[in-house]
Amino acid sequence: MNSFENAKTFFHNCESGKGWEACAASIVGEGKFKCQAQALAEVKDIKTYVDWMEALCNVTMPGCSYDVHASAFDEENNTAIFYATFNGTHSGDGGPIPPTNKTTHSDYVYALKMNEQGKVEHMTKIWNGPWALRELGWM
Repeated sequence: MNSFENAKTFFHNCESGKGWEACAASIVGEGKFKCQAQALAEVKDIKTYVDWMEALCNVTMPGCSYDVHASAFDEENNTAIFYATFNGTHSGDGGPIPPTNKTTHSDYVYALKMNEQGKVEHMTKIWNGPWALRELGWM
């Protein structure tokens, strides 16, 4: 599988909350993770982020979805980019407070740096976390 196909597989498995077992083969070890949003400030590896997404999709916001607006692969920098919108309603357990039944439509970008074997070695999530948290009534 080439780098972009592997990145797509990881992206869709992660965003649909399939968990680490579905994502691990696409990642180098547990991978490195970075996001400049307070909600994810303590997350330093992709495995922890994937676990967070699994809980978010299956417990906190069951039935959530995402819409991909664009994706691309930068051959020169060996980086896959995905621009999407996450759609979810806090109707389940989990989250910082009891269910609010409020909905977010939160735009975000994944930048996935691939290694020479076509696996994700570093992920950066570009996301306006406070916007999403306000929409959900979490702050």
